[in-house]
Amino acid sequence: MLRRLYDWTMAKAAHRHAEWWLAAFAFMEASFFPVPPHPLLGLMCLAEPKKAIRFAAVATLASVAGGLLGYAIGHFAYEAFGEALLRALGLAESFPKAACYLRDYGAEIIVVKGATPIPFKLLTITAGFIGMNLLVFIGASIISRSISFMIVGVLFRLFGAPIKAMIDRHLGKVTAAFAVLVVAGFLAIALLGGGAKQTSEKCAGVASVTAG
Repeated sequence: MLRRLYDWTMAKAAHRHAEWWLAAFAFMEASFFPVPPHPLLGLMCLAEPKKAIRFAAVATLASVAGGLLGYAIGHFAYEAFGEALLRALGLAESFPKAACYLRDYGAEIIVVKGATPIPFKLLTITAGFIGMNLLVFIGASIISRSISFMIVGVLFRLFGAPIKAMIDRHLGKVTAAFAVLVVAGFLAIALLGGGAKQTSEKCAGVASVTAG
């Protein structure tokens, strides 16, 4: 059963329309969609390692474009539906802190996001809300998204074939290891969450951000 599912997924990842799906996921995730495009990118790179950098470039450009939509939502329509969108995504409580950090550190926060699990949509909407310089936002987004996606593309381009061969031979063990990592990730997030209050207190003016 697991082998059939794996083969089916690989076939879909190599489909001629897969790039369009990747672009759509990357675009939507940067502004309003809760599911990240990284799993699809990884599967596509695994299915066709020689196209890995191309796939990563597609995800990067589409995500930056989607980030502009998120910026527009925050800048022009935050009260109309941006606030409700963040609430639906479970990001409303993080919004004041994100606005504070973006005001204090600007592009650095967006660039650093590329190496963190911070939702990109939170930063794009918040950047628009605080009126961050658009050119600075675009430049920082390109760097951030390149860090997030191009590293995946380069690694799979260099090591994709050996990785695929290993997965083909040890599919069950790899699946079990991935499941363990997912559980460990949730546990780490839960443990780190205890320090969220202290982090918020270090960011001055958090309580007044939404009034700015």
